Amino acid sequence: MTTNRTFTMLKPDAVAANNIGPILAKINEAGFKIVAMKYTRLTHERAGEFYEVHKERSFYNDLLEYMSSGPIVAAILEKDNAVEAYRTLIGATDPSKASPGTIRNQFAKSIAANAVHGSDSDENAAIEGSFFFSKIEIY
Repeated sequence: MTTNRTFTMLKPDAVAANNIGPILAKINEAGFKIVAMKYTRLTHERAGEFYEVHKERSFYNDLLEYMSSGPIVAAILEKDNAVEAYRTLIGATDPSKASPGTIRNQFAKSIAANAVHGSDSDENAAIEGSFFFSKIEIY
């Protein structure tokens, strides 16, 4: 069953490049409603908690360094079939393979610095959203 909410995170590269406004504009233009949002910074430990699923992967330590290197913007988005719609909007992980007009095509620097995170399933969207937001922070 699909839900109408997904989670996104604007990563340190996108924030450092002053792309918060343009990325949020693309999200709004695509018909998503932002129901929770915060500007924050992950500690190395907190990034490790969020990305624990990748703990055994070779890129794990680099990922934690990168994700704790600067501020991020976390948000929960709402729209019909939100997870799939957002994955389409952000494009492929590799920005060179992302379709024209997608967020990663326009704003990502590389596979590693790919501007945004988008949940890959309804289950993960709920888990990831609750990692950053309490119920009283979601509208």
